[in-house]
Amino acid sequence: MSGRIVTIFGASGFLGRHIVRALAKEGWRIRAAERHPNLAEFLRPMGMVGQVQPFKADITRPDEVAAAVRGADAVVNLVGVMHGGLGGKRFFAVHEEGARLVASAASAAGAGRLVHMSALGASEASASAYARSKAAGEAAVRAAFAGATILRPSIVFGQEDQFFNRFANMARYTPVLPLIGGGRTKFQPVFVGDVALAVAAALANPKSAGETYELGGPEVLSFRELLELVVRITGRRRLFAPVPFALAKLGAWPAALLLPNPPLTPDQVELLKSDNVVAAGAMGLAELGIAAEAAEAILPSYLWRFRKTGQFEAAAS
Repeated sequence: MSGRIVTIFGASGFLGRHIVRALAKEGWRIRAAERHPNLAEFLRPMGMVGQVQPFKADITRPDEVAAAVRGADAVVNLVGVMHGGLGGKRFFAVHEEGARLVASAASAAGAGRLVHMSALGASEASASAYARSKAAGEAAVRAAFAGATILRPSIVFGQEDQFFNRFANMARYTPVLPLIGGGRTKFQPVFVGDVALAVAAALANPKSAGETYELGGPEVLSFRELLELVVRITGRRRLFAPVPFALAKLGAWPAALLLPNPPLTPDQVELLKSDNVVAAGAMGLAELGIAAEAAEAILPSYLWRFRKTGQFEAAAS
């Protein structure tokens, strides 16, 4: 274990836990900055005794953010939300203002490196408030910390993901799966372990400072092809029903208004109108020295639990 300290905001989340493990292996001392630090206690065994320390820090509170980055050699910001509330105000509070606060604090504290997790599809011109807030966050980070490394992953898959697990679970109970917009939207799923390695590689390589990397897996698949992959791996026979974007958006409103974590929001429907793939000529995993894992190679390792008899039932060929 080296004397290098990295502060990770959002360390206990789906991405964060894998990044903590990867950086702990590299010898970093880790401050797991969380609004509720008790939720990060499970991270301690990912490193040596005392290597991973939960730290109370709300990304919206300047004093707590400043304390979390004090003396840190590097900072990683992973905090993000998928439900922005009415008008998308929560998106901008977290993705733009929160990102600006972390970047400004990291610069003021003299941190040598900052890695900011954005998202593929971030754009000021997007109809999605989520995508616009991600673009605003990137601009805020660049203004406050010019040498920040920005990572833009496509849909991220792994054991605790919210995409493949959700549809695999849905296929257990319903004979029909929805193809929003006809299922033609394209994605480039990237393995969470590869995203974690990308963070570690970016911190290890001084040349990544000030660069933006788009992270995608080795395959581009349509929304329909992703669902077909899910039902094949889980051994389910299901019908697919095309759902027009307008109808999907209308149907998403009640849950978005009534539930704290709705399964689908109107803003997410807007996101589905655009392909989510790495742009031609963009730097990505290869430039960070990482060979991307294919979804089909990883998904069976955790979707088996959605088969009728679990691991004892072979996936359909």
